[in-house]
Amino acid sequence: MGDCILKVSNLNKNYFRKKALDNFQMELEEGKILGLLGPNGSGKSTLLKILAGILRKNSGEVSIDGNEIGVHTKSIVSYLPDKNYLYKWMKIKDAFSYFRDFYSDFDYDMAEKLLKFMNLEMDSKVTSLSKGMLEKLHLTLVLSRKARLYILDEPLGGVDPTTREKILDTIINNFNEKSSMIITTHLVNDIERLFDDVVFISNGKNVLSGSAEELRNEKGMSIDELYREVFKDV
Repeated sequence: MGDCILKVSNLNKNYFRKKALDNFQMELEEGKILGLLGPNGSGKSTLLKILAGILRKNSGEVSIDGNEIGVHTKSIVSYLPDKNYLYKWMKIKDAFSYFRDFYSDFDYDMAEKLLKFMNLEMDSKVTSLSKGMLEKLHLTLVLSRKARLYILDEPLGGVDPTTREKILDTIINNFNEKSSMIITTHLVNDIERLFDDVVFISNGKNVLSGSAEELRNEKGMSIDELYREVFKDV
């Protein structure tokens, strides 16, 4: 077993009277890609925002690389939210400069290579990009950081299936064995080949988790089929 990069114990988060996370537990080893899977409103994005240091927990323990959420964890976590966060006045080259100024681990050469692969131009305005192109830009920026933990919230929803395959290959080829990754997605069938581990989340609870391969063997179904089974009544 590798070192544990992420440990979450008895994590609770409330929005007024609604419980978004309910004694949630999970662990992630160094070098693993984990699929965080669940229906809308299950608590996925809330968990990712806590890990990224954007939301505060109500109670429980969260540690990344042995540290509580704070300045250090923000410096080693590369987070892709499910919404656009770039300024409207920006061109792609401005977004690159912004990331280079903001993150000491931003690899400009890597970003240029990925941008070329994504068929995007430095002088394109952010506001001129389609949803799929914008997603490709966001992925380029986030994957060009030399982070310890990558957190991707619905990264490929607006990308066509052919490009999706290329991007998945890019993620695999550029993945560092000292890094780890969490991906939330509804495109389970397309993306499950990436997953080493999976966590199924419902109503803020970890309802099923483990090695993707072991779960496939034990249940006799793909992760996509298992997802449909676990959430058939939701």
